[in-house]
Amino acid sequence: MAPSAIAFPDVASKGATRPTMRRVNTANMGTKRKIICFSAWTNVNIDFDGTIFLQDTGHQLFDNFGCGKAKREVLARELESGTRSFREISDELYASLDAPFDDGFEVMKTALDIDPDFQSFHEFCVNNSIPFNVISAGLKPMLKKVLEHFLGEEQAKHIDIVANDVKITETADGNKWEAQWLHGGDLGHDKALSMQDARRLAEMQADNGTIPMIVFIGDGVSDLPAAREADVLFARRGLRLEEYCIENDIKHFAFDTFADIQVEIMKLAQLDEEKTKGRGLPAVFNPRANMWRRASSKNAVPVYAAMTPRKEERAFLWPEAFTVPVKVADAAPVA
Repeated sequence: MAPSAIAFPDVASKGATRPTMRRVNTANMGTKRKIICFSAWTNVNIDFDGTIFLQDTGHQLFDNFGCGKAKREVLARELESGTRSFREISDELYASLDAPFDDGFEVMKTALDIDPDFQSFHEFCVNNSIPFNVISAGLKPMLKKVLEHFLGEEQAKHIDIVANDVKITETADGNKWEAQWLHGGDLGHDKALSMQDARRLAEMQADNGTIPMIVFIGDGVSDLPAAREADVLFARRGLRLEEYCIENDIKHFAFDTFADIQVEIMKLAQLDEEKTKGRGLPAVFNPRANMWRRASSKNAVPVYAAMTPRKEERAFLWPEAFTVPVKVADAAPVA
C-alpha cells in the first residue's frame, strides 16, 4: 500500500530574479525499484554552489567573517593550478573565520534563496520513500541549521547530511574554526566513497532483490568524484559540471529547478517499470559511470588525464596525483 501523501507549505518568494515555481504532482508513483537521491551542497567556496540554493553558501561566511573575496580567489587559483589540495585550501579558509556559529548562521539565513521547487521535490521524495541525501565537503552543523530554517525541523529530519563536522573554540583572540574531516586524504570528504557505501547498504537492505537506482544532483567541479558513481546524473544548467559533461560526452540531464529533476525521475521510474514488467530487473541508465570508475584508478590517470584538460578537475578526480606541488629538485633535467 502506498504511504499517504504529505503536504508542505509553499516556499516564500525572495527576489525578482528567482526562477518561477512549478508545481509537479508529488504523489506516490507505485513503482518497485528503490531510488536514492544525492545532492551536492558545499559551503566551502572553491567552485560556485548552485544546487539546492541559488547562491554560493561559502562566500557568505568567508567574506563577512574570514579572509575576504580577494584571498578566496587566490586560493581558488591555487587549487586550479594543482599546487595545493582541496583540504589544504579549505583548512586555510576555515582558519580565517572569527565569528560565533550563530553569527555565521544569521548571515546564511538572510543571504540565501532556496531553489523554488526544492520543497515540492522533497515532498515527492518522502511520498515515494526515496531517501534524499545531502553530500557535502562543507560543515554538517551549518547545513543542518540552514535546512531546518528553510524547511522546518519536521521536514528537514527526512534529509540525511553526509558532511564534515566542525570544532569552534572560543579564545581570548576570538573564535577558532577547525573542520573535523570525514575522511583522510586530500579531499577531506571522499564523496565517491560515501556514495559507494550508501549503494552497498541499499543493496543489502533491498527487500525485493532490486538494484537501487542512484541519482546524483550537482553543479560544480568538486562534484566530479560523486557524479561518476551515479546511475543518473543531473547537472545544473550553465554551470561547470554540465560543461564538463558536454566536453567529455557524459550522459546527463541538465536542469533549471528541481521540478525538472522530478519530471525526469518520474519518466525513468515508469520506463524502468515497463521494461522489467515489475520484476525489478536491473536497467543501465548511465553506462558511462563504469568508465568513470575505471578512470579514477591510478593506472588510468595518464590516459584519462589527457581527456580532462582543466587542472582543477584533475585535482578532484585524482587528488593524489594532481594536488602535490612539483619540486624543482624532482623535475626532469633540461636537455
